[in-house]
This record gives sequence, C-alpha cells and structure tokens, in this order.
Amino acid sequence: MEQKKMRGYENCILTFAVIGAGALLMGFFFDFYYDLNDDTMMRDIMSGVYSGAPDGHNMQTLYPLGALIALCYRISGSFPWYGAFLFLCQFGCFFLVGVRLCTLADFFYARRQAVLEKGGGMWRRFAGKLFCLLSVAMIPWGIWLTHMVNVQYTITCGMLVGTAVFLFLTTPGAGALRGESGELSVKTFFGEHLPALLLFLLAFQLRSEMALLTLPFLGLAGAFRWWEDRPFFGKRNLQKYGGLLLLLLAVMGFSLGADSLAYGGEWQAFRQFFNDRTTIYDFYPEVISKEPPDTDLERLGVSVGAQILLKNYNFGLDERIDGRMLSDIADYAGEHVGGERDWSAVLKEKLLLYRYRSLHADDAPYNWLVMIGYGINIIAIVILMRRDIWSQLAGAIWLLLIFLMRSALWMFVLMRGRDPERITHPLYLVEFCLLAGLFLRQLQRDRVSAAQSILCGAEALLLLLSIWGLWRGGPAVRADQARRQEINRDWEAIDAYCRGKQDMFFFEDVYSTVAFSGKLLECRDNAPANYDIAGGWMCKSPLYREKLAAFNIEDASDALAEGKAGFIMSDEEVRLRGLTWLVIPYAEQGLDVYVEECDRIGADYGIYQIVPVSESK
Repeated sequence: MEQKKMRGYENCILTFAVIGAGALLMGFFFDFYYDLNDDTMMRDIMSGVYSGAPDGHNMQTLYPLGALIALCYRISGSFPWYGAFLFLCQFGCFFLVGVRLCTLADFFYARRQAVLEKGGGMWRRFAGKLFCLLSVAMIPWGIWLTHMVNVQYTITCGMLVGTAVFLFLTTPGAGALRGESGELSVKTFFGEHLPALLLFLLAFQLRSEMALLTLPFLGLAGAFRWWEDRPFFGKRNLQKYGGLLLLLLAVMGFSLGADSLAYGGEWQAFRQFFNDRTTIYDFYPEVISKEPPDTDLERLGVSVGAQILLKNYNFGLDERIDGRMLSDIADYAGEHVGGERDWSAVLKEKLLLYRYRSLHADDAPYNWLVMIGYGINIIAIVILMRRDIWSQLAGAIWLLLIFLMRSALWMFVLMRGRDPERITHPLYLVEFCLLAGLFLRQLQRDRVSAAQSILCGAEALLLLLSIWGLWRGGPAVRADQARRQEINRDWEAIDAYCRGKQDMFFFEDVYSTVAFSGKLLECRDNAPANYDIAGGWMCKSPLYREKLAAFNIEDASDALAEGKAGFIMSDEEVRLRGLTWLVIPYAEQGLDVYVEECDRIGADYGIYQIVPVSESK
C-alpha cells in the first residue's frame, strides 16, 4: 500500500514537472490573451472596472461562479483572478489527464511483472510514463496552441467537459488498479468519480450552454460504464449510477435556481432583451443588414435610424431601441425569415457541409484528432477482441452510437447557423476524449502484449499529429500575437486618454474598438473606466445604467448632445461609414445636429462631439 501511495505522488510530481515546464515555456514564447472582447468584458465586470465595484452579473457564467470571482477581486483587486482561473482550468485539465495516464501506465506495466522482474523494469515503466506525458504535453503546442494562448471561456468549458468524460471512463473501477477484486461500494464509487463530476459542474457554471451541448457525450460515457457493470439492473448499480445522475441534476438545478434568483427584478427584463438581441444578431442578421432599410420593420416602429444603429451595433445611442422593439424584431425574424426558409434545401446544404468539415483539412488538426480516435478503437476491437465475436459486435455498436450522437450534435449546430470555432473545436475535443477513454477502457480489460503495442502506436500517432500541427499552426499564432500587440497599443492610448479626462464620459464605436483584447495574467489597476462601447451585450443592463448614473448620464444621446460625453471612432470606420448615421436618429426626433471632430488619439482615432445646430448660430 505504501508503495502504491508513493507511486501516486510520483505520478503527480512527474506530471506537474512536464506540464508545468510546458506552461512556462509557452509563457516564454507567447503572451496569454483573452481571445475575444467577451472575456475582457467579463473580467471588467467582475473586477469592478465596468461599474465601479466587483459584480458577479456578467451575463455569461452562472451567477455563483461570477460572484465567487468577484469576491476574490474585492479581496485583492489588482490580482488577475479571472485570467488565473481560466489559465489553471486549461493547464489543470492536461495535468489531470497526465496523472491518469501515468496511473494507467503503472497498471499496464504491472501486468507484465514477470518480464519486468528480469531487469530494467523500473526504467521501462518510467520511460513509458514519460512517453505518455510527452504525447499529452505536445497537444497544447501542436493541436490546441491557439486556444491555450488566446483563451476563450467557451473553449475552456469544452476542455473541462472533455477531461470529465476522459476521467469518468478511465476511472479504474472494481479496484482494478489497486489489485483488488470484487464490486465497489457505493461510497467508494462516488469518491472515485467525484473529480469527473466536479469538472463537469465547473464547466456548467462557466458556460452552461456549451456544457449542455456536450452533455450527451458524458451521458454516453456513463451508459458505457453502466453497461460494463453487471448485473446491469442490479440494486447496487442503480444506487451508483442513478445516485450519481441525481446528484449531478440536483447541483445543476441548484445552480440554475441561484442564478435565476440573482437575475430577478430589473435583470429579468434585461435578460429577455439580451436573448432577443442574441436571436437577431446570431440567427437572423439579414433582418437588420438590408440595404436600403427594411420597410416592414419601419411599419413595426423600427425607424431608419434605429435600423442603422442596430446594424452597426451602436444601439446604445438610441433609447427608442428597447426590449419591446427587439422582441418585435425577433418575432418578425422568426416568422418571416425563418418561416420562409427552404429547410429541406438547408438540410441538404448542411449535410454536405458536415461531411466536408469532418473529412477535409480546413478543420485540421481537430477533425484528424477525431479520426485517430475512431481508428485506434477499430484497431483495438479487431485485434484485442478477435477471439470474442460478441465483444467485437458490442464495441462496434458503441462506436456507432458515438458517431450517431456526434452527427446529431453537429447537425444541430450547423442547422442553427452558428458554428464558430469556439463551439466546433470543443465538440471535436470532447468527442476525442470519449473515444480515447473508450480505447483505454478496452486496453484495461485485455491481458495480452498486443495492448501495449497498440497503446504505444496510438501515442506515437498523436505525437506526430501534434508536431505537424505545431509546424503548421505555430507561425499563424505568432502572427496573430504580433497583430494583437499592435492593436492593443491603440487601446492603451484610448484608455490613457479617457482616464486623463475624468470630467467626461466617452462612448466608443463598436466596430472601431471590438478587436482589442486584454492580457490574461496582467496585474492592473481596476479603477472604474469612464468609457463604454455604444452597443455591447451589457448595454442597457442594470449595471450599464449604474455606470452611466455615476457620471450623471441617463440617456446616451442626450449626453452627447449636451456635451457631457464624447464619441470615439477610428478613421477607417469614418471612411467606410461616414458620420451621417450619427445625425439621423436625432433628426427623427426633431433635433438638428451635426458632428465635428474635437480631438485626436494618436494617428488613427478621433474624438467627436454632437453639436445642436441652434448652438452653432
């Protein structure tokens, strides 16, 4: 027992050294950024930059997690709590997978104890662990590099779910790795599967939509483990798997209940506004992007000026754009745009797209990772189960179920018309984790030397794919990081300019500032900011109202016309769209104004003010 405990420490220390060295090396060659302005906004809300005080209402995570991170910022405001949390989640996933693989390596080599006792056993076992860890440590570099250095919370959620699936499938069960026999007690079963359960629940807190999208993979993993334990409908099985499922659902329900309570009152109305806005922009963008503006929308009360502001995302500049208007637009879009689509033609198109993305290099190396997963399972079924036709048939059925499940999830995503990388790449990853776990589960049951050879071959193939991915994707990541540094220099200049004029408030054109991204692990002064984009997803929320009230602003358009606020816009966007669109909403309300540049930020950004015509005479 003491020797097994020491090996547990050895596995943790060895994995920490390998994964930690990889993280330090990655930090030496690259900077860690928030990938999108969504994560930067979440950080600003939870740190207090947005509204003046740390707050858990970030609209993306469930409130319990947001409130916990906000509490950390209240304790120490300058520490990058949110960035550190995402960083630890991502590298922590690889650490947990590495420890589990080392544990399995102990098991596989222990099965060949007779060979190991003849000499060189300890070094062979150690070399096997290093090879396992090397294949895992290369994944962040060769396959997942862009998501490791440009961190996005939806991606992180997928990594947590994938790790949960992998750990759940590879948990030894029945004391196999401890050399015990007999059935696990319910208490021991819960203890062994608690890490996987906690990882999924953390993923659910971080991005519930992504966690629910990938939940069917975890469900298949649970069904496979249940199918393995005999008798299938035995009392203890029902207690173990039924109890685990009930615990999972209970904690998810409690989390949703706490989140619902936290978003009551004014937040409830804003949530409906938020959901309608998401429906319009993500699923029916053509409704507000028509040229000239849609006359049907005008009949609904959506003026030309409002349509222009919705099109360029600056809807915060017009108080007429409220929850009722967005609800009317969303209903109109669902009835007329969605209802008039030829869904049979869309289905055919998406089926072809699904096939293309699954097989072609455009999605490489992520789709190739899944191909490897299916390939190694097929090889394991053919070779390891060649003497048992029923086991081969069962293995083939499970692979078919996984394929059917992944096909259904992919078609769901594609048919909705929302398939960005932050959704599709986690789908690939979680599917691979399920396939890898199923493969290792088969190797655990086999007691022939072929299992060791197949495992080494799979690790070598994964290592080669990672090396190819690094060769192919490394230069692109370097170029992206250089672009981010250049763009962020403009952002730093805007931030310094605005903070130097605390008697003013500044609204930012969305397209002019949406490309900025913050550094993940940067310690910074989280003093309240006297600026905000004119149409972000927090626009018109209770926190947004609170932020403006601190600067004695109730209406953005009035504040601009009264000289309480300025408008920041890049020269490039001015060339593309002009400035007339700023004037139209005022004209529709009977106020004649013009726009003039009153200051500059660097060479590429202007500060503009709205001047009523009566004041210029």
